[in-house]
Amino acid sequence: MTERNLKRRGDALLHLIGNTPLVPLYFEAEQRTIWGKCEFLNPSGSIKDRLARTIVLDAEERGLLHADSTILECTSGNTGIAFAMVGAARGYKVAIVMSNRASGERRMIIRHLGAELILFDEPGYLAGIELTRQMAANDSKYFLPCQFENQLNAMDHEHETGPEILKDAPGPLDVFVTGYGTGGTLAGCSKSLKAARKETQIVAMEPSESALLAGEEACCHWIEGIAGGFVPPLLRGVEIDSTCKVSSPEAIEMTLRLNREFGLLVGSSSGANTAAALRYAQDLPKDAVVVTILCDRAERYFSTRLFSC
Repeated sequence: MTERNLKRRGDALLHLIGNTPLVPLYFEAEQRTIWGKCEFLNPSGSIKDRLARTIVLDAEERGLLHADSTILECTSGNTGIAFAMVGAARGYKVAIVMSNRASGERRMIIRHLGAELILFDEPGYLAGIELTRQMAANDSKYFLPCQFENQLNAMDHEHETGPEILKDAPGPLDVFVTGYGTGGTLAGCSKSLKAARKETQIVAMEPSESALLAGEEACCHWIEGIAGGFVPPLLRGVEIDSTCKVSSPEAIEMTLRLNREFGLLVGSSSGANTAAALRYAQDLPKDAVVVTILCDRAERYFSTRLFSC
């Protein structure tokens, strides 16, 4: 990177986002290898850095962000941290709307990055999304990224994350497994991976307690950052070959294996993704290429069930 490339405040930080490694994880007991996309290595510690960068850069290009703008988003935590980071680097005010059930660590990180934190009482996202819409309708200073319906969310993964996986995979991709929160990763990656090889199986991981794509009712679960109680608009029309239900205890157990057997300090959604991927891999030849997403780092979950084990 040359000085000539760094024209705007925050350019150096934005260049750190993406191009995360794809690493082999050999599970000795199962005698299977899973390939994990290390999204926890993004600068704020999660895959959500990608959408924050893309949405902010697009808004700047279209003249939607100004010096007095405030980025306003509802999030379970990682997107809020990502926008707080990008906003700080780029010089924008940020206000994050989040359920008061979110872990204290996520609140502290968001505030430490200089963002305003607005908490609401209801579980899930829908009440928070409605609150951001009301705030934006009453004050033009607010810019809404609308991560759950913004097509840039999926497009970024289609043009960046998916091609990165294809470039780094050791051979033709047999199965891609990931859960969904906004649906952007699943929607975008599935499109690029299917375009490269139509035989690639796209598997949506869901909590057993809240398996909406499987036609079941939403309920409480312990897997942080996914399955917010509704099927996000970005998943409409997405080609998904199958779903895989992972219980909260299974997710925690696999997260601890990633922590303690591989030294990967990741959160419970990474464990859930890996548990689903390993389940699929066991029914395939040993040399099958099964890829999943390691979504975020674990330091934002110290006060959750993950660290009581």
